[in-house]
Amino acid sequence: MKIKGITDIFFDLDHTLWDFDKNSALAFDKIFKINNINANLNDFLDQYKEINFQYWKLYRDAKIDKDVLRFGRLNDTFSILSYAIDKDLIEKLATDYIAYLTDNNYLYDDAIAILEYLYKNYNLHILSNGFEEVQSKKLIKSNILHYFKTVTNGEDVGVKKPHPQIFHHAIQKANTSIAKSIMIGDGYEADILGALNVGMDVIYFDEYQKSTHPDIKIINTLLELKKYL
Repeated sequence: MKIKGITDIFFDLDHTLWDFDKNSALAFDKIFKINNINANLNDFLDQYKEINFQYWKLYRDAKIDKDVLRFGRLNDTFSILSYAIDKDLIEKLATDYIAYLTDNNYLYDDAIAILEYLYKNYNLHILSNGFEEVQSKKLIKSNILHYFKTVTNGEDVGVKKPHPQIFHHAIQKANTSIAKSIMIGDGYEADILGALNVGMDVIYFDEYQKSTHPDIKIINTLLELKKYL
């Protein structure tokens, strides 16, 4: 069923349009080789994904800063793997990871197709918690920046999703209203609950089909957005 009255669509970036897991794995592969890290990459990534998620949650809730996140997620992963590594080398890996993360910019299947489809009839925006300097590179290097009227990052505003302030800031920046806007993202707490709490409509991008929320509009692929928009 098509949603009526929507003029502005706000997209999360990582894990929604930009294939973070794939691009991140390629970045780690590169920096491991550059820095002669002999840890098994697949084992590292298996542990890192959940650790990174927890650190981002702390960062999102303003309980840690960016530097603690960048160092801690690597340090904790190597510790779990019992891989002996100097803390100075962890610092270098943290810096190298950010430097090389946007060397690869794989998007989700049909990301370009759905942006082309939506761009004709809606104002599109990015609303992300990611680091400003990294998110801008992702948008430019993946050649999708031109689809978006505005880009709002948590660092710009000083708070991150799901804080209401970042949604209101993005709405004001886009010169629109909550009633005419919809949020699309993969983060249930940050994107979906955050948007719902300010009265914005939502579509939950549930890539792995794990959702237990039948009352929320859900897609498993980006092309499914055509059902609603």
